[in-house]
Amino acid sequence: MAMLKPNDVTWFRPLWRRIAVTVFLAVWCIWEWLNGDMFWSLLVTAALAYSLYNFFYAFPKEEEASQPPLPNEPPEE
Repeated sequence: MAMLKPNDVTWFRPLWRRIAVTVFLAVWCIWEWLNGDMFWSLLVTAALAYSLYNFFYAFPKEEEASQPPLPNEPPEE
């Protein structure tokens, strides 16, 4: 079951965006754990787990075209 909306899937289709968000959350998570703030540590850890699951495990694969595109045909007169 995908938890992302269709617009989210479209926006996160490029792999670099999913990696950037996940790396940001990982760095933030480490920062909060090192500072000892338990509330934010747990909250950001949950967000990191959510992003890892949705962006890399459950993210819909790009559908390959079943047929190659037809060549452009000249217009009929």
